[in-house]
Amino acid sequence: MPRSRRTFSVFTFAFLDVMCCGFGAVLLVFLITRHQVNQDQHPPSYDLDAEIHQLQGEIGGAARQTKDAQAKGGDVAAQLAALRQRIVDARGELAEAQKGATPQPLLVTAKDIELLRAAVKKLEAEKHQLESQLNEHSEAIRTFAGAGNRQYLTGIKLGGRRIVVIVAVSASMLDSSIVNVVRKRNMDDAAKRRSEKWQQALAVVDWITARFPASCRYQLIAYDNTAHTLVPDSDGRWLDAGEVDTLNRAVAGLKQRVPDGGANLAAAFQAVARLSPLPDNVFLITDKLPTQGLKPVTTPTVSGAKRLELFEEAAALLPPGVPVNTILLPMEGDPHAASAYWKIAMTTRGSFLTPSYDWP
Repeated sequence: MPRSRRTFSVFTFAFLDVMCCGFGAVLLVFLITRHQVNQDQHPPSYDLDAEIHQLQGEIGGAARQTKDAQAKGGDVAAQLAALRQRIVDARGELAEAQKGATPQPLLVTAKDIELLRAAVKKLEAEKHQLESQLNEHSEAIRTFAGAGNRQYLTGIKLGGRRIVVIVAVSASMLDSSIVNVVRKRNMDDAAKRRSEKWQQALAVVDWITARFPASCRYQLIAYDNTAHTLVPDSDGRWLDAGEVDTLNRAVAGLKQRVPDGGANLAAAFQAVARLSPLPDNVFLITDKLPTQGLKPVTTPTVSGAKRLELFEEAAALLPPGVPVNTILLPMEGDPHAASAYWKIAMTTRGSFLTPSYDWP
């Protein structure tokens, strides 16, 4: 019997197996990918309530400590006043007894007065200690808030035990444009003081001095063709930041100045070198390289190369180890100023800032 020929077909069982395996692999990849997408759509959440409560507790504790210290300081002041009044009364009684023709028995002896004086000294020491503790909680001795009470990340190292603030009061502080500087130099003094750039420089001085620690010492120096301290007769010596009235008068006097003349940075650094001990923080508010030096410059214009030479001369007069933090305001026509002041900031371990027009 002849064998029948078997028909050939591409759709065999082996081919169907391959198709099913491929479909299964595609389905598995789809499910895995979909699962990862779902996981990415649900980022982990963190419960910050505990940390918030802890910070609120710390703030409340610091506020209570400050309030308790203030209350204790008030009690000590009242005790001091009472003891001083007792001393006055005792002296009055002693004088009345000595005036009388007939000797009267003394109600208060000299020994009692000495004991009262010792008690007053002890209370004064306690009051001074409490005031120091209060200053640690609140070091700001002046107040200044920028537009909208904003805080900027500047990198400026505020604080220190001996602080110098140097501010340029040259004619270029009237404006950032040379043409406008020339135009404003012909205006009246009131208009010059209202110049936007000069007002910004004054605001920077306010911002820095408002952050003086109450326990520090300071000096304020202004420079144009020469350099001079803003507190009269204080050249070469430190001033106490705790005397807030003196500091306020010095800043108020600066606000009455009219920017004029050149810029003698060498004279300003010489004034810093005369301080003893040396400062541990210097803030320099300026807008350009110097145009005057140890020897007067008589030419009507000062080239860029000459200004760099005058800058190097001034930098050589700066005592070693004194950090210089420069706030450089804008000024056209002086392209080397930024790199020069940045270099001195890096060399002295200070900082360098070119602020926006609305800072601080």
